[in-house]
Amino acid sequence: MDTVMTGAEAPIAPNHTVYVSNLEESIKIPDLVTGLEEIFSDYGNVVEIVAKRSIRRKGQAFVVYDSVNSATTAIEEIDGFPFNGKEMKLAYAKTRSDATVKREEDPEAFEKHKRARLAAKEHKQAQEAAATVTSKKRPADEEPETAKPTLTKKLKGAGLKPTGAPGQVPDEYLPPNKILIVRDIAEGFDNQLALTNIFDKFKGFREVRTVPTRSDIAFVEYESDAAAIEAKSQTNGMALGDTEKALRVTFQRA
Repeated sequence: MDTVMTGAEAPIAPNHTVYVSNLEESIKIPDLVTGLEEIFSDYGNVVEIVAKRSIRRKGQAFVVYDSVNSATTAIEEIDGFPFNGKEMKLAYAKTRSDATVKREEDPEAFEKHKRARLAAKEHKQAQEAAATVTSKKRPADEEPETAKPTLTKKLKGAGLKPTGAPGQVPDEYLPPNKILIVRDIAEGFDNQLALTNIFDKFKGFREVRTVPTRSDIAFVEYESDAAAIEAKSQTNGMALGDTEKALRVTFQRA
């Protein structure tokens, strides 16, 4: 098996990680991992098994081998194998796992890989949040808005604090933009020079624009969305100086 096709997408190149789907969702994560390890370890050295508790990730897992040959053999031999009453579906994962990159690449390449993965995840979350908000805008003759929980209510229920206005995508899930908004700036760093020293370390930096009437907020512009994504991933949540107050960095709303 050279490649695996997923719908109309391009072929996925063979790699160390096997994507496992159609798993029984009621199994507890520790039991699921133990069961998968018993099955997959027969086909090679298993480096890592990743399974998540979130509703979106239930019924799925990723099995990382130390060689592509092991992953290929596992897919050929285990695909369709019954596990807890359901037939597992196997394919190569679309991207390399953190464990694989960390083992094969230098620290700098590993950090770059993580930033790219987080940026892709962030972009996907932004698209999904935007789609959710759009789907809530129903004509007057359709089902009332109160019939289903709004995006804001969902976020509150998940323990997150939405920062957008009602009907808007929360700031945390805005799509990438080359302009960043920096909030909660600590005293002593609320000036253009101090902020420039923080944000000009990232490629594509253009300028910092402070707000005369607000010392706790500023705008940082980069040459491209990609440059802003990297800067945001490295600075959001950063604590400045001796203070425990963390920066909150989001993309500017388009």
